[in-house]
Amino acid sequence: MREPRSCDRRAPAVYTFVRSVPHTGMRRRRLLAALAAGATTLAGCAGGEDGTPVTDPAGESADTTATATATPTPTATVRDVDLPVPGSALRQPLPKDRIAAIVDPTFAADWSGLETPEGVDRPLLPEDAPVVGVERDGTARAYPLRILNWHEVVNDRLGGPLLVTYCPLCGSSVVAERTVGGDPTVFGVSGKLWRNDLVMYDRATGSLWSQLLAAAIQGPQTGDRLSLLPSTLTSWGEWQDRHPGTEVLLPPPRSNTVRGRDATRDYFNPRSSSDGQLIGYRYEADEGLYGRTFVIGVRHDGVARAYPFDDVRDAGVVNDRVGGLPVAVTTTPAGSMAAYIRRVGAKTLRFETVDEGPLAAGGSRWERGTGRAVDGPHEGTTLDRANDKPPLFWEGWSNFNPDTDIYGE
Repeated sequence: MREPRSCDRRAPAVYTFVRSVPHTGMRRRRLLAALAAGATTLAGCAGGEDGTPVTDPAGESADTTATATATPTPTATVRDVDLPVPGSALRQPLPKDRIAAIVDPTFAADWSGLETPEGVDRPLLPEDAPVVGVERDGTARAYPLRILNWHEVVNDRLGGPLLVTYCPLCGSSVVAERTVGGDPTVFGVSGKLWRNDLVMYDRATGSLWSQLLAAAIQGPQTGDRLSLLPSTLTSWGEWQDRHPGTEVLLPPPRSNTVRGRDATRDYFNPRSSSDGQLIGYRYEADEGLYGRTFVIGVRHDGVARAYPFDDVRDAGVVNDRVGGLPVAVTTTPAGSMAAYIRRVGAKTLRFETVDEGPLAAGGSRWERGTGRAVDGPHEGTTLDRANDKPPLFWEGWSNFNPDTDIYGE
């Protein structure tokens, strides 16, 4: 069994998806073209440490941050983790709210209305920029990683209270309902890490929440779980193609943060990094994979499996079973990955690739990015997802699934 690792907090990675390229021997292949924002900067750091209370987009009061009372903390077990997590298991590289969560987001059709910083001669939000995409009640929104790298938490309202989170260390995006005990509240960044992953707090109770466990790990709400919502890690161009009327999150100062609109960053001028800080490469490791290998994880009936991008891309599509669940794992046109349950009704399908286009199974062609059949006897059918979170780094998946195996090994 693999023990969860605890790596040092690094500078945020600002990266773009790249198109798939043919396999060439043992040459290192870039999964994501990465640029670090500087070795001397901590992820999400945005200046001063004093909080500036504001009102969140739903109108809920955010004037004070609740603190845990003397009420005994509940105990619980979530995904084989005994809660509450002891304080000794948490690290605090940064003060609370130093990473300024967004509490009053603003959206537009694109970033064309933003002022181009001096010296920047490329699109502020290029088509290959990675975004977290969410669709609810017929409205689509994109949350660029260019912003999430620095702010990590967005408190939004879309078909109800919405929480969009991203951990630069784990490459993990988690979207959930923004409620505690059934009531909307504001989430912020605690500055703590558990298993090298983002730890949030809620302003209603002061409880601490693990992003990847999607549960409260300390405080009055210990053991409560977030209600996860579907989301997609893809490129801005691909998301626009799929959702022509989409909105996109604007960076501060257009969007307000927990510390006020002055908590901004230079979102458009990432500096080059050393080779050791690049993400998305599959380096050799003593055990398992390099920590920032891009994987998609599937867990079912006590069995966990990670699928590395390289292996999935080389195969075109992987037909597999995880804990008895028939799954199909593939890459997407945007350079991300998708995992589907390859079952329609009572029939289990076997998928094949059609050149570099859609997948084929059961006499129909299926879109890689959506799992929807576009013709044939299954036209209009959409496969269920086999994963509950978008692709992420091996670092994040393995730390929260220490019993995982790796496809192909």
